Amino acid sequence: MTGVSYPRGFRAGAATGGIKASGRPDVALVVADAACPAAAVFTKSRTAGPAVVLGRALLASSRGAIGGVLVQSGNANVATGAQGHADALEMSEHAATTAGAGGPVIVCSTGVIGVPLPMEAVRRGIDGAAAALTADRAGAAAAADAIRTTDQWAKEAGVEAGGIRVGGMAKGAGMIRPDLGTMIAVVTTDAVASPELLDRVLRSAADRSFNRITVDGCTSTSDAVVVLASGASGVAADGEDGAFAGLVEAVCRDLALQIVRDGEGARRIGRYTVRGARTQDEALRAARHVAEDQLVRTALHGGDPNWGRIIGALGVCGVDVVQDW
Repeated sequence: MTGVSYPRGFRAGAATGGIKASGRPDVALVVADAACPAAAVFTKSRTAGPAVVLGRALLASSRGAIGGVLVQSGNANVATGAQGHADALEMSEHAATTAGAGGPVIVCSTGVIGVPLPMEAVRRGIDGAAAALTADRAGAAAAADAIRTTDQWAKEAGVEAGGIRVGGMAKGAGMIRPDLGTMIAVVTTDAVASPELLDRVLRSAADRSFNRITVDGCTSTSDAVVVLASGASGVAADGEDGAFAGLVEAVCRDLALQIVRDGEGARRIGRYTVRGARTQDEALRAARHVAEDQLVRTALHGGDPNWGRIIGALGVCGVDVVQDW
């Protein structure tokens, strides 16, 4: 089983409000049966959109007790001024009321930048998604489909061990670069966990999954990864170094790899491993520089095993290299 409603204690639904010109579904809701512990990591972009600003504020003011997540797709609601912030807040409040969420609803927006939200269409989509909420597999699948923009397919994942389930969905194909966030993902679990534990686990999982992928070297203005824990399994998470953390990382890694496979124009996936680095930061710097080097990328795309391009990229990555070849 996969998806955001695979863990117990969650419902999901989607609808078409009319935000996307294509007429495809464009509003997705994930709602917990009751307000539950949550955590999130957001884009580090200094031009982050109102949804990101509001998400940070809601987590702080609620002390990590969140009722659900709303994702509207087709409009990023970025560079839209004071009205954009007001619209983000209205979406959150309308979703919480309409869906009967037991706590505030985090909003995620993705799509075109610089265009005001068509709020009548957004409200229509929220109403429809709330009416479609279900714990069935169909609701999770519909939600994963509705959050797509340039994605070729919906991305879902799920794992279970020790009586705990972790599920998730993500969107992303373009504007993908390690520096969270570079996509939108919602992860759910039925483990018993505090917001503080979820925050530590999510940050570690994101660093080892979403933050280590790149498609085009571009970081988005809007994106986030949100995790919610319903506690419906009655099984307590065993800490940031235990099996629970491994489950969360497994779901994040699965979703991250799906994003890379769906990269706009991508034909091949390159995996870069650095050994012998003095620090983790230096290893990441070297790997990222090689992965985003244009000559390395063209060699990978063309299936040309010209490893000299990797040597060339390493020489200017800003990290000392011992030449023992």
